[in-house]
Formats: sequence, structure tokens, C-alpha cells
Amino acid sequence: MKKKGKNIVREYFELIAETAVFVFFVMTFVVQAFQIPTGSMIPKLLVGDFLLVNKMAYVRPSFSLEGVLLPQKQIKRKDIIVFKWPGDLTKDYVKRVIGLEGDKVEIRAKQLYVNDEPIDEPYKIHKDSQAYSKDDAYHYDLAIRDNYGPVVVPAGHLFVMGDNRDDSADSRTWGFVPLVNIKGRPWIIYFSYEAERDAYLKTSFRDRLKKILNFIPNARWGRLFKIIN
Repeated sequence: MKKKGKNIVREYFELIAETAVFVFFVMTFVVQAFQIPTGSMIPKLLVGDFLLVNKMAYVRPSFSLEGVLLPQKQIKRKDIIVFKWPGDLTKDYVKRVIGLEGDKVEIRAKQLYVNDEPIDEPYKIHKDSQAYSKDDAYHYDLAIRDNYGPVVVPAGHLFVMGDNRDDSADSRTWGFVPLVNIKGRPWIIYFSYEAERDAYLKTSFRDRLKKILNFIPNARWGRLFKIIN
């Protein structure tokens, strides 16, 4: 009986160890959990959305067989990506790809042009209907927001912006994203709750307790398991 009990304990230990190794492998190389802290990607992604990010989506194969077994996608304009922010590599951002390598990007009165062609963007929103002039020195930041460039995206980089165009810090503010900074593509929303816009800045014990108590009551059940495309 003692030997049988030891065998059962050993089996459970091995099962837990194998599961831990599998989860560690998946979370390291395949998917990453990510939370949306700001409203820059409204309405596609909301503050309080919890995502799984496909880390294999844009990985370049090391050998030909890998490319056959695990086909990777080429980054395309309008793709949504997660990347390490060039200003602080410890922070992850999520934005939409607007300009690829060699593209000429320009914004005129809120209208996006790529290679001198106007781009239809049904996913974007503008909460501020006024388009400030590029010559408006008094509202310089807003003028640059609404009128940018033209710039040419350098090799090995991307130009990205948030869908919530009037409330997004993106390539218009801090420049291009190196391709090596890309971590993956958002895949699915596995949970979502109605969080305050600046909730990620509130880190006191009281604020954390409030988040926990409101987690389930404020859940957006209709967004669970929503595929991001």
C-alpha cells in the first residue's frame, strides 16, 4: 500500500511538472497574455480587454521545413500588432500597421495617404471633428496630429497608429517601430471588463482591491472569445 501510495504521488508530481513545462513553453514561444490599458485602439480593442497574442504569427523560419510545418504571415498594411515600444523596451504596445518599409506616409486634415493614394480606413474613429491646420502654431500638437509628414518608412521599420486617431500616441509622436521589436499578432479576447481609462496607473492597495471586487460585475461577457481580425 505504501509503495502504491508513493507511485500515485510520483505520477501526480510528474503530471504537474510536465504541465508546468508545457505551459512555460507555450507562454514563452507560442502565445502571450496581454491587457489593453489605454483607449488608443477603440473601438476594435477596449480598455480592460485581455488578449492572447500569437507570438508565432510573424516569426521568420530558421529552415525550410519549419516554414512548411509552421507557415508564417507577412506583415501587411492594416494588420494589428503587439510590439516592444522603442521608447522603453520593457513596455508592450498594440497598434495598427499603416506604413511598410519604403512607403511614403502622409496625413492631410485627418485623411491618410500612403504613396500619395488616399487610404480607406473604416476601422478608425475621430472624436474631435475639427482638423487643425498645419500652420496653427497655437495648437501645434493638434496640428501635427491632423497633418503629418510626408515621411518615408526606412528599411527594417514600420509606421503604426491607433484606431482612435485623436487620442493615440503612436508613430506620429515617437517615430517608427523596428521590425525586430514585433512580438506578435493579437489573436483572441479571453476576458474583458469595463475598466477605467487610467486604471493601469492606479497601483495602491485600495485601487487593486477595487479592481478585484469589480472584476466580475463589470465583465463584458459579449466580448469573451472574440477573434481579433
